Amino acid sequence: MKFRRAWQIFFLLVFVGYMFIWVMLPTKTYKNSWTPKLNEKLNSTYFREQGTNLLLFSFPLMLIAALGCVYLHLQKKSNSESSKSYYRFLRRPAMVMAPLGIVNAVELTFAAMFIALLIWSLANYLYVSFGHLHMHTADEKVWEAKFRSVFLRLGYIGNTCWAFLFFPVTRGSSILPLVGLTSESSIKYHIWLGHVSTVLFAAHSIGFVIYWWAMTDQMYLMLQWSSTYLSNVAGVIAFVLSLGMWATSFDRVRRKLFEVFFYTHHLYILYIFFYMLHVGVAYLCMILPGIFLFLIDRYLRFLQSRRRTRLVSARLLPNGSMELTFAKNPELSYNPTSTLFVHIPSICKLQWHPFTITSSSNLETDKLSVVIKSQGSWTQKLYKQLSSSLDHLEVSTEGPYGPASSHFLSREALVMISGGSGITPFISIIREIILGSTESNGKVPKVLLITAFKNTADVTMLDLLLPLSGTPLDISKLQLQIEAYITQEHESPLENAKKQIETKLFKPNPSDSPISEALGKNSWLWLGAIISSSFVMFLILLGLVTRYHIYPMERRGENYHYSFKILWDMFLVCACVFIATSVIFLWQKRKLSAEGKQIQNVDLPTPTMSPSSWLSGSDRELESLPTQSLVQCTNVHFGARPDLKRILFDRKESDVGVLVCGPKSMRHEVAKICASGLAKNLYFESISFNW
Repeated sequence: MKFRRAWQIFFLLVFVGYMFIWVMLPTKTYKNSWTPKLNEKLNSTYFREQGTNLLLFSFPLMLIAALGCVYLHLQKKSNSESSKSYYRFLRRPAMVMAPLGIVNAVELTFAAMFIALLIWSLANYLYVSFGHLHMHTADEKVWEAKFRSVFLRLGYIGNTCWAFLFFPVTRGSSILPLVGLTSESSIKYHIWLGHVSTVLFAAHSIGFVIYWWAMTDQMYLMLQWSSTYLSNVAGVIAFVLSLGMWATSFDRVRRKLFEVFFYTHHLYILYIFFYMLHVGVAYLCMILPGIFLFLIDRYLRFLQSRRRTRLVSARLLPNGSMELTFAKNPELSYNPTSTLFVHIPSICKLQWHPFTITSSSNLETDKLSVVIKSQGSWTQKLYKQLSSSLDHLEVSTEGPYGPASSHFLSREALVMISGGSGITPFISIIREIILGSTESNGKVPKVLLITAFKNTADVTMLDLLLPLSGTPLDISKLQLQIEAYITQEHESPLENAKKQIETKLFKPNPSDSPISEALGKNSWLWLGAIISSSFVMFLILLGLVTRYHIYPMERRGENYHYSFKILWDMFLVCACVFIATSVIFLWQKRKLSAEGKQIQNVDLPTPTMSPSSWLSGSDRELESLPTQSLVQCTNVHFGARPDLKRILFDRKESDVGVLVCGPKSMRHEVAKICASGLAKNLYFESISFNW
């Protein structure tokens, strides 16, 4: 515990120092004192104008990322969750409102600090720049110089947002778990930063259009590609691309036209290219850590996705949902509520979709299952294929991704509230609790599962609470109560009782492999090796190129094209990431291939459950003992909705974890109840996978 606390204090000190640098960046002290002294040592020969910013802005975050991998590896080995409990009160919802959604006290505090940083930076940038207006050209009026300075500095502030934009979408990040986040839970930060930065860049661009067109009559400067300074036309191209991505990223467009959003958002590759050409090498170093780590993660995901995954079986439910079960390397472990990205080339060669993992890596050591609800064009095509007579389906997977810990399992009681397919993350939690209840002296929380379904066919989702396995389970110690509400039916239709769950088994293919860690058993350590080696390689190669190629030309008085310097940075970053990641991945791939050949075929029994089993006791003699126990602890309510306020306030335990997954209105209602302060024993945690 002391060792872990020392690591946390170290990371906190480095981060505080890093943010202090951002606070000092727009001040005179940084410009007139720090920069000249550092430039004297760093910029003269090897790194030139990049040296100071590489040291101050790139190195600290890369250090945190590399050492964070070591910390997460040690935390995984210790398998302790107690360190998470001391700040759980800070996770209480502090604000529930559109469009921000549910915001807890920690998020609200950091958002306020970040906004304060932006305002502080803009104020100081303007203070410093206005103090140098005497240096403006004779044909430029003072008010015109001030106008240009304001909109130039708005671009600087947008660059501050960009420095943090890519961390939330780096799925295998070693930085997010350090603060208890996952890519899924922090995607909203990417959305917030994206909106703020685009607004700032739009103001920056429009301001300069007005300045060049209406004030100075220099519109030709928009198309200028200077050899000695920044490229204006690259900024114009980046701005046009950003407008296309921004217009299709709004919630309504993203939900109704997901494919338009999906393909348009991949313009980010071109956007980053032209954006870097516009901001220059000095400001490139400020956003470099986020892009560097994102490239490592993206390339690792690409390498992992090249494998074909063995699909063992599929369960087709009467309500159109599907459970896909894959073979898994027994050494692969993940926590409940994790997600897996699935790609099926026969449906679409480009799309990947995230789905909730319902299996427990500890209970089902050689299998991994996800649940998919048929509600869009992609999922409907998948359901149709699975309903046909095919005996093999080509599938690729990426992940799993999830929380670094399952701290909520240490609470005295859990109240899990779901709507429709929102029950899927709770299936993995219940399976994990089932395993804990079977262990000697296993202490598990009491569980109350509140589910709301539209019709009786949806109740078959409860059949997935138990794994499709021949291993006998003892759930006699499990304290579970299920309250199922069927909102749009007042009684059970007889035709639903005749519908059965269909189970399909697939033939193995020699080219398919079980799901495993992309970098093997010690994945965090290997990721740390990739981060550190690729960044050190980048610094060495950049220093050599600068010292022996760029510097000699400039010393002779020749002009080295400014954009070529940026292109060198881009090339070296990509090359170093490619080399370091490929070497370590291929080294680990040999070991994983040998282990995959040793994994035997997974045999699964065919269940005999029917939807009516949850509604009456007529078929219980056909069921296994665990299933009988689950049916007996289930109450089904027709034509009713759960009274969530009464249910939550009736909990008398001192430590009640409240998890909710479902429609936005349900999540917000539960969050408001927990945020009201009327029940001090409720600790809220929203689970949402809306991308």
